[in-house]
Amino acid sequence: MPGPEVLLYGLPLAFLAGFIDAVAGGGGTITLPTLFFMGLAPAQVVATNKLLAIFGSASATVQFWRGGHVERALVLRLIPLALAGSALGAYLVRFVDPNTFKTLVGFVILGVGALVLANKRFGLEDRSPGLTPRVLALTLPGTFIIGMYDGFLGPGTGTFAMFLFALAGFNLVRSSGNARTINFATNLGAFIAFLIGGNMVWWIGLPMGVANALGATLGARMAMLRGSAFVKWMYGLIVVLVAARLFLTR
Repeated sequence: MPGPEVLLYGLPLAFLAGFIDAVAGGGGTITLPTLFFMGLAPAQVVATNKLLAIFGSASATVQFWRGGHVERALVLRLIPLALAGSALGAYLVRFVDPNTFKTLVGFVILGVGALVLANKRFGLEDRSPGLTPRVLALTLPGTFIIGMYDGFLGPGTGTFAMFLFALAGFNLVRSSGNARTINFATNLGAFIAFLIGGNMVWWIGLPMGVANALGATLGARMAMLRGSAFVKWMYGLIVVLVAARLFLTR
């Protein structure tokens, strides 16, 4: 078990991860390797990461919710599907080779990032028509699939969710607000499951969770202040980081 000195680098990295995750998702690409580097066992890493992530996702959700950048009527319909998908993904992990799945998802997320960046206007304007049949037909199954991915693997969940909401017509700031709310729901479901399992390292997860929440608060405010163009730039960066993590970790 590591000593308290690991928090000297764990806290600033958790803050950075919270900032990035609130803007464009992908905070786990920083916190998961950090927890591994501390010397925690794999089960402890996954559980402790969910402990600290729930702080950050909750903080970001509150900021976007207060700022009016969450489509509340829509996300409240989507949360049960996200939770159900997450539970199914956690069950399916025992039947699918995770390394093959990582490679596939790595290519998919690079393709998603290329589509977002190649279309200069994508995500910069808010074109959401409300709770239309098209929006529901896109987001209901999409949220279930993303929840399933989060339960199965996890890295880039928020990034995929942002793309889903941008496809539905939301600008990238509102897409980020919606995605953070969905991600909070899936994090909460996973947190409860891991809480029962008893692998969380509380003395690491709690202070890193506070740092993550502070970073997420700043990130959400920055996204709302700087607008969709800033979020789009950050989104491209996170796509590369998430893909690299999926390709390079086995």
